[in-house]
This record gives sequence, structure tokens and C-alpha cells, in this order.
Amino acid sequence: MQILIVGCGYLGLRAARAWQERGHTISALTRSSQRADEWCQKGIQPIVGDVLHPESLQALPEADLCLYAVGYDRTAGANKREVYVNGLNNVLSVLQERVPRLIFVSSTSVYGQDNGEIVNEDSPCVPTSDGGDICLEAEHCVIDRFAGEGRTSTILRLAGLYGPQRLIARREQLQSGVPLSGNPDAWLNLIHVDDAVQAVLRLSETETSRSPLLLSDEHPLRRREFYSAMAREVGAPEPTFLPGEPTGLNKQCDSSQTRKELGLTLRHPNAIDAIRSLLTNG
Repeated sequence: MQILIVGCGYLGLRAARAWQERGHTISALTRSSQRADEWCQKGIQPIVGDVLHPESLQALPEADLCLYAVGYDRTAGANKREVYVNGLNNVLSVLQERVPRLIFVSSTSVYGQDNGEIVNEDSPCVPTSDGGDICLEAEHCVIDRFAGEGRTSTILRLAGLYGPQRLIARREQLQSGVPLSGNPDAWLNLIHVDDAVQAVLRLSETETSRSPLLLSDEHPLRRREFYSAMAREVGAPEPTFLPGEPTGLNKQCDSSQTRKELGLTLRHPNAIDAIRSLLTNG
């Protein structure tokens, strides 16, 4: 299978490696000629281009499947809506005629529930943050523009992604005793990057008519609970939080429907259980 990745970063690069192990051919879009050279050495065919520059996207190849997992790079000189919505539309204009299947990575920020409610794939989306609004707008672009005979799309809403190299900054903050932002009693929903990759691979191998899908681990945690566990592992003092922080996003994600749909057993169902090995191995 020929697979195109748009957004070959923390999640996308790991998915690329896993697909390569299964014998698939991978191409990926990048803005960086240096990264293009690195990918060539890894057996990934690079396409140098930018989602914000439509003329650079004409080199995107035909493929059996596209994984779209573009994150927001604050150094890119564009705002989030330009990247997530305008950039997506630019890519979809090309992909409509070249790729029949699309896996679009979105975010659980589209759920605006903020009173500890349990949300799932069928819960209403009424975002209360700019980021949530933008992610929901991007989802609508996929639904509206990647429709038609012979084309299918799946929206995968991910909880907060964590894994190797993703806890370093927090570890240093805890060890220095610097207060954390966010309400300590608000719920935190997480998914290990290895489990997110597992879901993406399963989607590429499974026909599903269900969309959107939601992926989080099996145990939402209070922020205080999660960071206290981290502090114990690194020998840091009990974490403190900035006073008067608003609750913000505060829901509990239940992804049991998606896990059942994909036949997915999480390798890391509880983030606290994964902390020890992550902090030991980086």
C-alpha cells in the first residue's frame, strides 16, 4: 500500500515506521529540506512543500491512503486557523483527485463540556476555546470537501498525546518547584503515542463507517493526581498550582466505543502506570 503522510511529526513519524515494518511505501510532506534528507535515509520519500502554499502541493503523489496529522508550529509565522483550516483546504483540493481514503487527526478540544461530564463519540460538540472552534471547523472541512463517490474519511479525535520526550519540560518544572498552570481538580484526558499509532494502523487495515472516532486511555485523571505521581517518580516536591486558575476544559473522555469498533486493546490504559518507564527512558 502507498501511504501519504501530511504532518509527519511526533505521531506521523512513528506511524510511518510501523507501516514500513508492514511493507508499505511511505511518502511525506515537509517544509524542511534538511528533514527531507533525513527521511530519505529512513526510506521515506519526501515531498518538500507547505500546506499554506498551494503551488507547492502539486507534487503530492497519488496514494491509497493519507494520514493528515498536522500540528501547530508557533515558529511558522501563521496563526492556528490559517494552518488548521486554510492549510487543510489547500491539501484537500489536491487530495480529492489523488487519494481515496483519509484519516484526519483531530482533538478532544472540540468537546466544550467543562463540568466533569463524561463525553464519547456521540456527545455534542460545542467548543469553548478558540482551539476547539478551529479543530471543529477543520473537521467540517473534511466532511464537506472529502465527500463523494470513491472517497472515505475518518476523523480521529485524540486526547492529550504523551510518550517519549514529551515529559521532559514538565519534569524539569516539577524538580524546580515552579507552580503549574491549570486547575488541579480539572480532569486530564491522555493517550500514549504508541496507542495512537496502534489505532491509526488499525484504521488503515479496517473498513469502518463510523466517524468521528475518539481515542483516550481508560482512566481520566485529575491534574493534581497525574503531576503528583510524576513528582514522586522524579524525586520532586509535591506540585503546586498557580492560584485562581480557571477550570477550562474539564470533561472525562470515554473511548470504549472506538476501542470496540477497532478491536483495540491499549498498551497503556492508565497514564500513571506508564510514567515510570517514560521518565527512566526519556
